[in-house]
This record gives sequence, structure tokens and C-alpha cells, in this order.
Amino acid sequence: MRRTRQRQLVWQALRDLGGHCTAEEIMVEVQQRRPGFPRSTVYRALDALAASGALRAVRLGDGPVHYEITTEDHQHAICQICQGVLHIEPELVAELERHLEQRHRFRPLRTDVLVLGVCDDCSHGRPAAPSHRHRTLEHVHYA
Repeated sequence: MRRTRQRQLVWQALRDLGGHCTAEEIMVEVQQRRPGFPRSTVYRALDALAASGALRAVRLGDGPVHYEITTEDHQHAICQICQGVLHIEPELVAELERHLEQRHRFRPLRTDVLVLGVCDDCSHGRPAAPSHRHRTLEHVHYA
């Protein structure tokens, strides 16, 4: 993939936003730096970056596609109240895949898991400040 200035602007906007952001959020960030930057160029850059494997397009429940920088493959749990995102441990997904193979003789080729629920803060009446962005939830293990 060619590294164009437009793609670099989109890439930097995504990095600055911290991931789990929509094309619209990325476009607003880019346009703050370069007023008048074409919306279509943002979408083409996102398509090219996703096709190259540098970005992942993910569905976080209803609504638009969100983008994140590709690191390790992971799945998501989303709080339906604050829209917080929790990354599900790869070992848990591997355990699900092993279960399907061993118990059901079903060989997974690709696993996409999305768990919708309520985070601990929201279930105890302490929701985060309202935000249009998906924040990453703390990865806490309770005994």
C-alpha cells in the first residue's frame, strides 16, 4: 500500500482518537487539522488501510462501523449504558473454539464475538460521563 499524505492524516487522526472511532469522528478530527479535507478521501483512506490489514473495521452493536488499529485479534464486550468497550481475552475465545470442536465437531474458521451487557460502574449507578465515543473499560478480574 502506498503511504500517501491523505492516508497518513487519517492514520494519525485514528491514533490520536485512540481507536474504536467512526469514520465520521475521524473525518471531524482530520478536518480540524485540514479544513475542507474531502469526506470521500477519508472513506477511501479507511478502505485502503483496512484492506491492507493496518486497520480493523468492527461492529460494536447497532450503529456505524468503528475502526481500530490492528494489533492482536480480539473480541469486544460493550456496555449498553455508557458504551464502554472491554476487550475479551483471546484465551476465552480459544476456549470457546475448542469447545465447539470437541463437543460439537464444529471447526471454527473465524470467530466474531460481541457481548452486550452492563459494566460494573453502570450497574451500580456510577455511569461514566456521557460521551459519543466508546471508551475502553478497565480490564479488572474479580475473585
